[in-house]
Amino acid sequence: MKKECMVAGAMAILAAAWAGAAEKPNLIWVMADDLGYGELGCYGQKVTQTPNLDRMAGEGLRFTHFYAGATVCAPSRSVLMTGLHHGHTRVRGNAGKQNPLAQALREGDATVADVLKGAGYATALIGKWGLGDAGAAECGLPRKHGFDFFFGYLNQMHAHNHFPDFLWRNEERVPLPNVIKPVGDTGAGYAIDPKVYADDLFAEESLKYVREHKDKPFFLYWSPVVPHANNERTGALKDGAEVPDYGPYAPETWPNPDKGQAAMITRLDGYVGRLLDELKTLGIAEKTLVIFTSDNGPHNESNHNLKRFTPSGPFTGIKRSLTDGGICVPCLAWWPGKVKAGGVTGHVAYFGDWLATAAQLAGAQAPAGLDSVSFVPTLLGEKGQGSHEFLYWEFHEGGFRQAALYQGRWKGIRRGAPDAPVALFDQQSDVAETNDVARLHPEIAQKIGEYLKAARSESADWPATWKKK
Repeated sequence: MKKECMVAGAMAILAAAWAGAAEKPNLIWVMADDLGYGELGCYGQKVTQTPNLDRMAGEGLRFTHFYAGATVCAPSRSVLMTGLHHGHTRVRGNAGKQNPLAQALREGDATVADVLKGAGYATALIGKWGLGDAGAAECGLPRKHGFDFFFGYLNQMHAHNHFPDFLWRNEERVPLPNVIKPVGDTGAGYAIDPKVYADDLFAEESLKYVREHKDKPFFLYWSPVVPHANNERTGALKDGAEVPDYGPYAPETWPNPDKGQAAMITRLDGYVGRLLDELKTLGIAEKTLVIFTSDNGPHNESNHNLKRFTPSGPFTGIKRSLTDGGICVPCLAWWPGKVKAGGVTGHVAYFGDWLATAAQLAGAQAPAGLDSVSFVPTLLGEKGQGSHEFLYWEFHEGGFRQAALYQGRWKGIRRGAPDAPVALFDQQSDVAETNDVARLHPEIAQKIGEYLKAARSESADWPATWKKK
């Protein structure tokens, strides 16, 4: 009996040790809005200053082949939330006020927040949502899709305005002291008497959330709106780079939109630096994974000079492009003691992989039928990393288009018709996608073409409406 008690006791000790070793990490996903691959110093930027994100890269892991869910914001966020690629996820485009329900998650759409909440996590979204709104699209409100707490913008038109006159706290409309010139009825417009900058509020709220939840596992989805342009301000004042001040760029002789664009990115960099420092101060850095990325490629909507900043880095195209400039985004992973410092990986991953990754780290069961491959082995430097045979994107504005990446190397793009030839690019030798090699590799072009025909499920909200080139 004594021996059995000793064995039982030893087993209990081992079980406790294992439970401690497998402690659920805090998960923070920080996602900039319209930040290009080449807009950080650690990705080659020479003009805009990003010392904190560069430090994050030095202390963590930098991905060189990481993809957004789409080339515009709403579908990219839908892919992130659902773990389903662009041809399977609920929201496949920016519908705007013309059809708000088409841009909303529905009952039964499982999200990463649902999965983590079911695993005992506190869950919060701070910043821009874009997948539901008050009124006709309230089925997509954040707290109906796994988030315990929400503070920010519901629809992306409202989020154009960096000095809004209201934000949402859960389902409550919270007035702000900014006086705006409204444009339309979505909350869009621009400040004529600016007082408080929304992203400053989001930074404070995010740091407060981390402090209040430091003693139990949490998932924070922090979604700043910088450096997205205020499109309505661009239309009215020719300057959509809406920012409280120009920071270190004030002395420059550049046009104001250029100074503002750079200042927004450097301001964002400061937010991330404050987050990393706070995690260290609270003593929870070693049990917190922070991912930093962007929802799609860089914009050209502030009236700033793209040539000054080369925001797409080595790639061709910007936001709304299916070439890599529109969809390949910066991605940094930081987890002291777990993610090896100074690492660089060419592992091909995309937003849809976050759900499987988060579920694995949380010890949770991911829903069946996802387009999601966990990249935990890549984060931890372990063997056995899985991969996708294909990644998939589509775009609906100005006529339906499709793209796929095959074996992490071959990019195929189809425009104009469902049977149109596939333009093929070998990213191993042509990252800018300037040389169509379909005639040299007809078998690969054909394979991608066949995949594109079968890749998507039909959607009444998002039919494939082709237009000839």
